[in-house]
Amino acid sequence: MNVSQATQLLGQPLSLPCGTQLKNRLVKSAMSDSLGDGAGKPTEAQCRLYERWAQGGASLSLIGEVQVSPHYPEKPGNLALVPDANISVLKDLAKRASTKGAQIWPQLGHAGALAHRPISTPKGPSSLDVGGLKCEGMSLEEVRDLPRIYAQAASRAQEAGFSGVSIHAGRGFLLSQFLSPLFTHRADAYGGSVENRFRIIEEIIEAVRQTVGPAYPIGIKINSTDKLEGGLTTRDALDVVRILDATTIDLIDVSGGTYFPGAASSSDGTNSSGPYFIDFAKSAKALTSIPVVLTGGFETRDQALQALQDGSAAAIGLARAMVLDPSLAKNWLSDEGGDPKFPVFDDPPRGGVTAWYSMLLTALGEDSEDQFDQSPADALQAYEKRDASRCEAWRRKFG
Repeated sequence: MNVSQATQLLGQPLSLPCGTQLKNRLVKSAMSDSLGDGAGKPTEAQCRLYERWAQGGASLSLIGEVQVSPHYPEKPGNLALVPDANISVLKDLAKRASTKGAQIWPQLGHAGALAHRPISTPKGPSSLDVGGLKCEGMSLEEVRDLPRIYAQAASRAQEAGFSGVSIHAGRGFLLSQFLSPLFTHRADAYGGSVENRFRIIEEIIEAVRQTVGPAYPIGIKINSTDKLEGGLTTRDALDVVRILDATTIDLIDVSGGTYFPGAASSSDGTNSSGPYFIDFAKSAKALTSIPVVLTGGFETRDQALQALQDGSAAAIGLARAMVLDPSLAKNWLSDEGGDPKFPVFDDPPRGGVTAWYSMLLTALGEDSEDQFDQSPADALQAYEKRDASRCEAWRRKFG
């Protein structure tokens, strides 16, 4: 494939079932940017960060970990689409993040059993005390209230001018926990078979669709595997894709792994072996007419082109690559191309690489990445100090 054909493939618009069109095949995938103010509102740095990705050519940016409830957050730097959310500030974020025809969707989430303990009492599908993770189980009434909570959050997103929403059912958070037999031991209609474990997600999709209407995009992130013994299997995950095909979902974002204590992370190593979930995505595409975005491990334009060319995905989700180069989409859509240079760290502390990218996101939002010079250990210390301060703000706001 010559350069002209390559840029044409990457730049091809993608039509979604609801009628919306993404302007190209390069998506800034969801990351926990931790740039909220500690009280659920966006900061200037967060607005600027998503504005830069829009200016950099991404067709769609997903805002990671936007909480539907203030009581089960992943981190205190998350946004919160709650009843008293500041719509005017959210409107500024949505407007700036949708320049140059970009789409901006919040990823609606609830951390469940993985809720941040300093500001939450974690509660998952079932009570759990295993591998360093302990939580209470949700009552039937609490489970049945989830569709209303998600639908209200989606309504606020629509009011604020976000061009769509994504439902977070991956990476080990609440809806991913419902899908996983490791987390879900319920004996009611929400436990047992894959169909039963998917039931609450189906109800949430229906409630959100009824609220936002037929022409508003709704995406979903799912795991291809939990990478945990006793967790979601690839076979079960493919069953989830098959069930999703009968819903009104517009985009399926395929990822994998979980933040379960002690679990190996696909993304926290020092080296990459390339895209992580290609085989699963290719199998998933055969089961659904809904466009599939493949996220995880993409570092070069050639890798992205290969995945599109061989039918592994309809679009490519990029996270750390777009942190290293916020104009990566524009570059890959040009004849010159150019791949980001990934750093290699010697023996970083656990969580240090993730913290390094998180603090680089802050520098991007402040237009100061040229001065960014932290080691993973320094970044981890700075990140944890900032988190502790924002925990105090979260408690003052939400109790």
